[in-house]
Amino acid sequence: MHPVKWSSARLDLRELTIDDVDAVLAIYGSPEATEHLSFEPRTREQVAQIVARSIAAATDTPRSEYALAVIERDTAQLIGFGRLATDPHQQRAATFGFALRPDAWGIGYGLETVRLLLALGFEGLGLHRIWGARSPVNKASAKTMMAAGMTEEGIIREHVYKAGRWRDSVVHSMLDREWRTAQTIA
Repeated sequence: MHPVKWSSARLDLRELTIDDVDAVLAIYGSPEATEHLSFEPRTREQVAQIVARSIAAATDTPRSEYALAVIERDTAQLIGFGRLATDPHQQRAATFGFALRPDAWGIGYGLETVRLLLALGFEGLGLHRIWGARSPVNKASAKTMMAAGMTEEGIIREHVYKAGRWRDSVVHSMLDREWRTAQTIA
């Protein structure tokens, strides 16, 4: 599927462009925004490479990665980054992740982003299972994924090496039938 354009009440998911480097840097270069992510803050050069790789991967056939800009509709500003990556070791499955600028935290954009990524995966791509991992101390992310209807599955021990030490990750997932049930309730 290319190009991706998925919308909710306040947000749009769209393909990245080379003009997004500085806006992505505001997330990936921020110590606050990357505190619970699996990597240290990135440099502008590293972010430019990530964006360029994401743009190139968007037209791969078959497409295995969806690295997308999260756009606030009212301002047309990039406030976040979302990613779905299909898993070659699982049938119709993908991992997902998201990050928002710190000034966009606390107003429900995280939940809206997660729901957009799940909708893209289940409705747009026909996936069966989507899962993501978070830092055990990231309670906001736990609350967001649970509010989206995801199930906390367990812990991947010493999953991420960051700041000179190993860190566990907590896995959350959703199945397509759970997504469909959640949509009929909403």
